[in-house]
Amino acid sequence: MSVIKLFWINPYLAECDAMITTVSGNLITLSQTIAYAFEGGQQSDIGTIGGYEILNAELINSEIFYTLNESHSLSVSDKVLVLIDWEKRYKIMRLHFAAELVLEALYQNYNHPEKIGANITYDKARVDFYWEGNISETFEFLEAKLKEIIKADLEIISSFSDEENERRYWEIKGFAKVDCGGTHIRKTGEIGTLKLKRANPGKGKERIEIYLCD
Repeated sequence: MSVIKLFWINPYLAECDAMITTVSGNLITLSQTIAYAFEGGQQSDIGTIGGYEILNAELINSEIFYTLNESHSLSVSDKVLVLIDWEKRYKIMRLHFAAELVLEALYQNYNHPEKIGANITYDKARVDFYWEGNISETFEFLEAKLKEIIKADLEIISSFSDEENERRYWEIKGFAKVDCGGTHIRKTGEIGTLKLKRANPGKGKERIEIYLCD
């Protein structure tokens, strides 16, 4: 049985109790967790398990394997406290959803350009596209559209489309329904004020960088 992913049930949790289910050297698994593992461009959470720093978190199939320091003393069936850096997680959640809105607004209004990459950290989010020309020409429209959606403080539904295979989605009624397994804020107003910046990673490729202004 794979780990219970509390970060989907309640992404606003900053700590939880858990039990160690397997130990293999410095790799461990848990009965349940709030510490997100890198997926879909969203950075893993920073935190601790039983007081030991999480050095890496990797999702394999539906299990999450956490790498701790070799000197840890944890054993199977130990009860531990899992803590994450909430300030960083919340910034990632806000930037993640801002990137989702940018992507969907481009899809709906600019002939569904091909996305070729994405990365979300607590410093910024970025989305890369195959794109001819300068993508910053879309910024006036995008910034106005995002401001409208954020100001409306719309509800964001986040749930399973296929629970057995852990496939999830987010939805804003009347705007979009999108497959996504990340951690999501509850309402668009939580994003706050944004700044978009253009970068050019290569010929025929364009990048939108997204920054929080508050």
